[in-house]
Amino acid sequence: MLSLRYWSFYIICFYLMVEMNVALLNGALGIVKDGWVVAGMTLVGQAGPSSSILTEISRCKAAQNVVIAMARSTDASKLKDTPPRFSSLSCNSSKTPQILSSESLSVGMKRRHRVVVAASPPTEDAVIATEPLTKEDLIGYLASGCKPKENWRIGTEHEKFGFEIGTLRPMKYEQIAELLHGIAERFDWDRIMEGDNIIGLQQGKQSISLEPGGQFELSGAPVETLHQTCAEVNSHLYQVKAVAEEMGIGFLGIGFQPKWGLKDIPVMPKGRYDIMRNYMPKVGSLGLDMMFRTCTVQVNLDFISEADMIRKFRAGLALQPVATALFANSPFTEGKPNGYLSLRSHIWTDTDNNRAGMLPFVFNDTFGFEQYVDYALDVPMYFVYRKKKYIDCTGMSFRDFLAGKLPCIPGELPTLNDWENHLTTIFPEVRLKRYLEMRGADGGPWRRLCALPAFWVVGLLYDEDSLQTVLDMTADWTSEERQMLRNKVPKTGLKTPFRDGLLRHVAEEVLKLAKDGLERRGFKEVGFLNAVSDVVSTGVTPAEKLLELYHGKWGRSIDPVFEELLY
Repeated sequence: MLSLRYWSFYIICFYLMVEMNVALLNGALGIVKDGWVVAGMTLVGQAGPSSSILTEISRCKAAQNVVIAMARSTDASKLKDTPPRFSSLSCNSSKTPQILSSESLSVGMKRRHRVVVAASPPTEDAVIATEPLTKEDLIGYLASGCKPKENWRIGTEHEKFGFEIGTLRPMKYEQIAELLHGIAERFDWDRIMEGDNIIGLQQGKQSISLEPGGQFELSGAPVETLHQTCAEVNSHLYQVKAVAEEMGIGFLGIGFQPKWGLKDIPVMPKGRYDIMRNYMPKVGSLGLDMMFRTCTVQVNLDFISEADMIRKFRAGLALQPVATALFANSPFTEGKPNGYLSLRSHIWTDTDNNRAGMLPFVFNDTFGFEQYVDYALDVPMYFVYRKKKYIDCTGMSFRDFLAGKLPCIPGELPTLNDWENHLTTIFPEVRLKRYLEMRGADGGPWRRLCALPAFWVVGLLYDEDSLQTVLDMTADWTSEERQMLRNKVPKTGLKTPFRDGLLRHVAEEVLKLAKDGLERRGFKEVGFLNAVSDVVSTGVTPAEKLLELYHGKWGRSIDPVFEELLY
């Protein structure tokens, strides 16, 4: 008769295989912070520096290691209450496991000289690495995001300003804490704490987080259709408003705080923001404005291979000024017009140019995962998270960290959790993690929150014909032309001169491609582009409509914007 130990281990193996196969069927094998699917099931071999990296799943043979890893990172009560689920699985190198601890049960395991890693936000400390990471490990981390097309998803994130309806003043942290606790209790969200302070919520693959000035952010779950995206936004706004309205709190959909100065904005009790706030004035003149007074909406998307990532990265960078113009919605500062249509976009030009911008190297023939890693290694660090605290490492190099030479933690080596956290502190117009982020749009009202993923992901970058047409159209754009658009669009929007016409003419062509891509999908999603279609057909950006109201109906008062753009 087989021993009880044998049968226990067999049951664990069987359970883990079922769990992984369910995840496969749902196309949901990975989430990282920001609520986005990142793990790829297959990495198609491509010419380039990362062609040897493959992803695979280790099942029964590694099950015992998985359970041990989970036990190390999760207390017994959590394991009892929550069955183990895999958030992301990928193989990267021959190093010992990088076991990363978090509330999402990040795990690591070693199998046949490869490592399966699930990275997570620093909700708890990472286990210290027993062997040094190499640059190949960091390349493999990015490459592990590759996934087959049937597993591609759409992830939308949006920020909004909370304010007191009676005074229009920004929400204080105490009000935000009350709001978060209220949402958690009423709608069954899990609280995210930093020390004694509530700093966010999580429910399934969605999360709510706080930006430095209390901007309220939803990081949506990875979904398959735009109908699901819009339903998620509507559900989120319903829940937030149900609690906020009882508190006399409203939310504003705009790209830059229109009324209040920096001195009026509350500071959120998050350790990483203290470090950033002290560092920003050393590297740019507008970094504090970026932290405390801007709101954005962005969309995240998948790629099948390194070559596919490169094509989408290039298309996204080239057309990012078009998206900035279409969604321009930040024309006011401290109660008056500021001279920009998208001040939020302009602010990034003097926040920290070591970590922002148009990344011209993406258009080099040698670009791939490795070159992005080289770029990220030289972006100055902000912090390292150890013993439940953020350690100030501003200006230091991740290259030195790889060698154990960081002055802030001498002799200590990074984990992949540290690498993931570092990648979140890089802010180009398109950002690469284990997925791509389109970052050029201002925050806005709910209709435009659904329009952004319709424009970018589903209409353009997930449709092969539209993507190739965009690449052909922008192939001869020079680095100087792309930078010129980046610099001028925040002021002149669709009226920005480009070659023999205006940027509006480019937008007309791109919008048609997006509509065609949506039509070919067959999910009746074209209607989500209506908000953008109106901007293109008139040539008038959302910001210009607000300015017209300000100079006309509003009588040069900024206060009506809080009603005009109220969620």
